[in-house]
Amino acid sequence: MGRSLVIIPTYDERDNVRPIAEAVLANAPDAHVLFVDDNSPDGTGEIIDQICAENDHVHVLHQQNKGGLGRAYINGFKWGLAESFDYIMEMDADFSHDPAEIPVFLSNIKEADLVLGSRYMHGIRITNWPLSRLILSKTAATYVRIITGMPITDPTGGFKCFRREVLEAINLDRIMSNGYAFQIELTHKTWMRDFRIAEIPITFEDRRAGYSKMNGTIVKEALWLVWTLAIQNRFRRTPAARPAGAP
Repeated sequence: MGRSLVIIPTYDERDNVRPIAEAVLANAPDAHVLFVDDNSPDGTGEIIDQICAENDHVHVLHQQNKGGLGRAYINGFKWGLAESFDYIMEMDADFSHDPAEIPVFLSNIKEADLVLGSRYMHGIRITNWPLSRLILSKTAATYVRIITGMPITDPTGGFKCFRREVLEAINLDRIMSNGYAFQIELTHKTWMRDFRIAEIPITFEDRRAGYSKMNGTIVKEALWLVWTLAIQNRFRRTPAARPAGAP
């Protein structure tokens, strides 16, 4: 099947890191977990160090500064590629992504290059969100589809699984975005390279502990990024076919 890595960025998640690590490994015992901690002031990093000492399937990258979601994932991707993992997943620390669904991703990646978990496939599958947040998310998804033509129901979602070949084909050092727009940019770059993208329905539950990192700056970044991607690709509405033999 290949080696699997689940990357979980953290900032002030001390109440979540131990239970999420346990839940991931309970559902995918052969997987490895990589926490990327943004120098959390609440002691999250120290707790992760304890978990790593107890379990050799858990690893951590300690960031020196609060670099943001995108930088955390890029550093995690680079680590996973260097460590020869075949499948690399993104996942939140706060249980908004259900660890029980990880085997479904790993099953579907056999026939795809990127598997996306969609909150809006076959209806709205979100619990405990305020109406304002739901409207913002749904509006963003529609906005992305209209501007880019990308046929993805949930382009801002952060529960996904890549084949290593996808991440090797993308210049990670040239990724522009850092907040939730990072999810849009990475999926768009995958799509424009004509990789196989599959969406699967997931159920999204608002966080159990901690606090949301969403803010106005993150929303503004997503607004301009979509236009930047469209302009960079000359408003192409379909991906260019990959040359034969290309990764």
